[in-house]
Amino acid sequence: MSQVSAVFEHVPHPHTRAHLAGSAPPPPKVDDERVGLNGRIGLFLTTIVGTMWAAYLFTLLALVSFPSAMRSGNSIIMVAWIAQTFLQLVLLPIIIVGQNIMGKAADKRAEQTYKDGEAILHECLQIQAHLAAQDDAQAKQTAELRQLLSESH
Repeated sequence: MSQVSAVFEHVPHPHTRAHLAGSAPPPPKVDDERVGLNGRIGLFLTTIVGTMWAAYLFTLLALVSFPSAMRSGNSIIMVAWIAQTFLQLVLLPIIIVGQNIMGKAADKRAEQTYKDGEAILHECLQIQAHLAAQDDAQAKQTAELRQLLSESH
């Protein structure tokens, strides 16, 4: 075995060592990133504004000024109402809803990738154990072959 083991010495990657020691952190999630008072306030407001109910409420709020904008007959005021009132008020919560959905999907992908990495690590450890067993068997066969050769001379 000494000749076979001299050919290769396994040096585990630092991440592998951390994982095997149980000190590897889980994948970070979107919710892990909010810290401090400002973060909590931002989360609270985003949670309220980032709903479809907020989009419906903002639509109703924007429609309050719609008749006045149309009665003005001024195209600049009508375009401004569409761009500055309706689109901004209504699209903001819808965009936040979409971002929340995409954030949750990203968290799920990260978790799955992490689990895939754990599975690959497990398979690699099994392969290394298999190779070590083959090295032992090969060393025994080599020793037996040398013994037979020395007896035949």
